[in-house]
Amino acid sequence: MSSRVIETPGRSGGIAPEFLVSPAMLDAISPSGDRGGMVLGSGQQGEPLSVSVLRPTPTRIVIVGGLYLARQVALRAMATGAEVMVATGRDPAWQVLLRAAGEGPDGRPVPMVTIRRIAPVELPRASEDRPLLVVHDGGAVPQELFPPRSPWQTTLYVLPYLHPQAGATAGAADMVLLQRLPVGQAQLAARIWRLPPPMVQQLSTLKDDQVVALGPGLWRVLRLVTTPREQQILGPVRRGD
Repeated sequence: MSSRVIETPGRSGGIAPEFLVSPAMLDAISPSGDRGGMVLGSGQQGEPLSVSVLRPTPTRIVIVGGLYLARQVALRAMATGAEVMVATGRDPAWQVLLRAAGEGPDGRPVPMVTIRRIAPVELPRASEDRPLLVVHDGGAVPQELFPPRSPWQTTLYVLPYLHPQAGATAGAADMVLLQRLPVGQAQLAARIWRLPPPMVQQLSTLKDDQVVALGPGLWRVLRLVTTPREQQILGPVRRGD
């Protein structure tokens, strides 16, 4: 069976992950007309599940669970050709993205990843050819400094845990990715999203490699799938920081 490789356009010498899939699987995971769909994991039957992280409309995504999942999403956004800007107070935790981007022929870092402090700044222009993922790693109660305002711009809020004062940010998200929550935080999630008891129970019993994708009319449990290259960059799948 033949296969296709999805990789970052224009990369030279980088180590960002490549995704090798069969044509049938590629057809299944590539939503027509939306280049922002990326495989995040698999379903109960092992089928690939993709999420539309980069879209032709301004998009807000919240991740509750820690750095591993956030950095994996950022790496896969890079692999689709997106520019990634990380606003964080812990630069060392995100240096793996710079190393993954690699260097150009001139020996300089490939200009597709920027790591900066958390402060207002003019964002790069986003387009279908160059989507923009803004990662806001600003603690459990982030300030609204980089709201998504243009097509093909996605702001990803990284919350280490669910805080009562983060309800406005989380409640306004187009999609939330949740790893296992302690019972108290699962109950808080129930209040924010009006979840029934079975979903609350499920949130508090997820395995380390499981994630709930939550959104309007969406509740889907998936298992994270990590490529060997991603494991070299990020280590094994885990919760927390």
